[in-house]
Amino acid sequence: MDNENKINDFVVRFANVNGTGSASANFLFTKAIFRMGIPVTPKNIFPSNIQGLPTWYEVRVSEKGYLGRRKGIDLMVAVNPQSLMQDVKSVRRGGYLLYDSSKKLHAEYIREDINYLGIPLMQMCNEAYSDARQRQLFKNIIYVGALAALLDIEFKEIEGLLAEQFKGKEKLIPANIKALNLGMDFVKANFKFPLEFKLERRDLVGDSIMIDGNTACGLGAVYAGATVAAWYPITPSTSVVEAFMDYAHEYRVDETTGKSNVAIVQAEDELAAIGMVIGANWNGSRAFTATSGPGLSLMNEFLGLAYFAEIPTVLIDVQRTGPSTGMPTRTQQSDIMEAAYASHGDTKHVLLFPASPKECFDMTVEAFDLAEELQTPIIIMTDLDLGMNDHVSKPFVWDEKRDYKRGKVLDAEALEKIERFGRYKDVDGDGIPYRTIPATHPTKGSYFTRGTSRDEYAAYTEDSEAYQLNMDRLMKKWNTAKDMVPAPQLYQEKSKNETGILFFGTSTYAAEEALDILKENDIMVDAIRLKSFPFNKTVEDFIHAHEVVYVVEQNRDAQLKSLLMIEMGIDPAKLKSVLNYDGTPITAEVILRQISNKFASDSHIPKKVTTA
Repeated sequence: MDNENKINDFVVRFANVNGTGSASANFLFTKAIFRMGIPVTPKNIFPSNIQGLPTWYEVRVSEKGYLGRRKGIDLMVAVNPQSLMQDVKSVRRGGYLLYDSSKKLHAEYIREDINYLGIPLMQMCNEAYSDARQRQLFKNIIYVGALAALLDIEFKEIEGLLAEQFKGKEKLIPANIKALNLGMDFVKANFKFPLEFKLERRDLVGDSIMIDGNTACGLGAVYAGATVAAWYPITPSTSVVEAFMDYAHEYRVDETTGKSNVAIVQAEDELAAIGMVIGANWNGSRAFTATSGPGLSLMNEFLGLAYFAEIPTVLIDVQRTGPSTGMPTRTQQSDIMEAAYASHGDTKHVLLFPASPKECFDMTVEAFDLAEELQTPIIIMTDLDLGMNDHVSKPFVWDEKRDYKRGKVLDAEALEKIERFGRYKDVDGDGIPYRTIPATHPTKGSYFTRGTSRDEYAAYTEDSEAYQLNMDRLMKKWNTAKDMVPAPQLYQEKSKNETGILFFGTSTYAAEEALDILKENDIMVDAIRLKSFPFNKTVEDFIHAHEVVYVVEQNRDAQLKSLLMIEMGIDPAKLKSVLNYDGTPITAEVILRQISNKFASDSHIPKKVTTA
């Protein structure tokens, strides 16, 4: 970004020490901008330890509503000496570094091409506060006050947020206001303000909310009618169950007894958790678990059982980096292949790819319906970026008239009319058999659930013909699922260009921005966003309609590209990978650079594009 006036278009990054109370101050900054009606997206880049290591909080403000990360830091708030050298280097040419000038800045940290804003944060705290903890906490509030002056944040919005935050603890508000004013007054007395990039009130967020994807999934599970949650804690999925627990304790309490109507179990490990979930679903409950890549690995065998025994199961996979434990607090789309074919043998699992908190809510609800309709595991593939970061989202909507879809479940009356119940018999030609809930009928509808080979009536057999018949039926059910899962989103009514871009999940934010930049450069491409696996005919038709399709994903091994080739027999030469796997959310700049440089020899690809 050049040194021209930029209204509502910049990136601020906070460099803090983990565990120092900076998170609430940084979020106060973000929420105030959101309350001014301006699109804003925060990214929390934090270590896997509890405290002491560097942490960054990156906030993008975008007049155009772009919610992905953007290359280049316009204003760095550097209050962590440990990361200061790195922080100085990350500031764009002509940008600003706000630092604690209580100590002199050594020459090695001086760049001639950036601007320095020295504020004696610790000195001001030492003079204003006597308590050591207050000094640390209010240092963060002081720099928020300084930013309010530098960027023209409306002070009334910050005051309103403080009033909400400290409701019932109003005596804490004056001390925070004091700290804010200390920062603002220092800026007004020592610097030219506001900066050339600043904020102006807009009405661009409408009725949008700010919420993280994990909370949305937890709330979705409540609305989906889930009554059982079993899980083993793991970053970054733990807060899914915590959110479910909080909402369930509020909305799932028996009015007569005051007791909770849900069972929430922290299991001894991931194997036990998924086993409990399968057992609860088999018994007629709606149950789910949440995990990440390492937990999903441990759950593989049980997922195979749920697939083969055809037991509804919902699993929310909040992806992080791998292999092994990887980087627990970084984001990636690295579990695609593992989830799609989890377990040994011939297995295929339905995957859902939400791209926003609203889709996290909607798809969680839909997952429970699909699990029962298809009698199979449904895995929601979110990631740390979506799960743990706050996002501007459309509000959630619930139709009070909506009925849960329980699928082909026989009640006592239906069982009375059946001469012989065949648990794994394809009655309707769609591959989906009928099932029963235990204790539905005193004498009919019972069967032995096993993970071993059996015939249509659930009787154990190693007969080759019976086994193949069953496997073929499961494949028929898989094909049926193609028209039941969420359809992909096309960005044009019909394919008009030789080049296409395909993406999914949180890559959507950057991909949509890249599409706009390409259009601004008179480069037209078609686009499709996948929302689920298995892939339906729309996906296949899109790929075949283009000479080359760029597949955008956040992993090293191009897992989605591999899945497309395996499942649809796509010519590998037709698919080109655009990859990001450094643990941070992909940017439009990354997409454009790989398209314009790596494949510059392709006549269908621009040689050069302009990036932000």
